[in-house]
Amino acid sequence: MQIPLEIRFRNMSPSEALKANISEKAEKLEQLFDRIIGCRVMVEAGHKHHKKGNLFHVRIDLTIPGHEIVVNKEPSQHHSYTDVYVAVRDAFDNVQQQLEHYVERKRGDVKRHEAPLHGRILELNTDDGFGRIETPDGRIIYFHRNSLINTDFDKLKIGTEVRFDEEQGNLGPQASTVKIIGKHHIVE
Repeated sequence: MQIPLEIRFRNMSPSEALKANISEKAEKLEQLFDRIIGCRVMVEAGHKHHKKGNLFHVRIDLTIPGHEIVVNKEPSQHHSYTDVYVAVRDAFDNVQQQLEHYVERKRGDVKRHEAPLHGRILELNTDDGFGRIETPDGRIIYFHRNSLINTDFDKLKIGTEVRFDEEQGNLGPQASTVKIIGKHHIVE
């Protein structure tokens, strides 16, 4: 870090063990991203709650080139931080996650979401209650009328666009679920 780690305590006595814990977590952030400019950590003991004891608030300000990551882990009605080490751990986990996303964006790593499996109804056998789907790459997938979600087999038409989940059946690939796409087309 260009600016040394700053640790402050409010409404509580400084703890050497807690300082060491925070320093260790800050070093791990530096291993993830070596261009951290500065890191300020504030640990505050709230008012003593008659049933839960002290509630702790942790704030981390992480300065990196052109950006600042701020995490506030405050006790809430859903998750009360009565253990200061848990509050610090959760705050640093949150900072680490945000820093990882920042590093991925800077490197150009963007998550690619695979298009769901899809195709068009190629064949329908209304007497036996099954059909076949042709995928854009030319594969043929069997489906049974019980695989349909939110539609009736008798209302299907050849050429209808569908989305499906594939599994390996006894006679080859088959769709475990089939859903009509409707007016929202899938773009590859």
